[in-house]
Amino acid sequence: MRLWSLHPGYLDSKGLVALWREGLLAQNVLQGNTKSYKNHPQLIRFKHAKDPVGAIASFLRGVADEADIRGYRFNRRKIVNQVYSGKILVTSGQVDYEFNHLLGKLKDRAPSLYEQLKMINRIETHPLFKKITGDVEPWEVIKH
Repeated sequence: MRLWSLHPGYLDSKGLVALWREGLLAQNVLQGNTKSYKNHPQLIRFKHAKDPVGAIASFLRGVADEADIRGYRFNRRKIVNQVYSGKILVTSGQVDYEFNHLLGKLKDRAPSLYEQLKMINRIETHPLFKKITGDVEPWEVIKH
């Protein structure tokens, strides 16, 4: 499970669909509807939000908004009817780590998108997140 802090516009179609599915799984976990993935590190920041289910619902809406822009039809009725009005903080180190991780995936999977993104200097986050200065988040499982 990877719940990207990055703006979903950076993802290729395969990545966007995977993010949607993984976000829906996370929503089920946070609602207590499944026993699996309860302790997954990607869920920690949502669990620490004042309203975890509202936070993941807002996250999913951001993903669905990107899908709409691309002409995809993600079923918004699967998103719970809750809204999170706050922001979840994410460190600059985490954003940089995720962006480099994504570039690694895209290099083989979507070379033309990789070529576009590798030139980006200012990385945007998903609208739910607010970037602050800091290292990679302690919950991140770093792959070398």
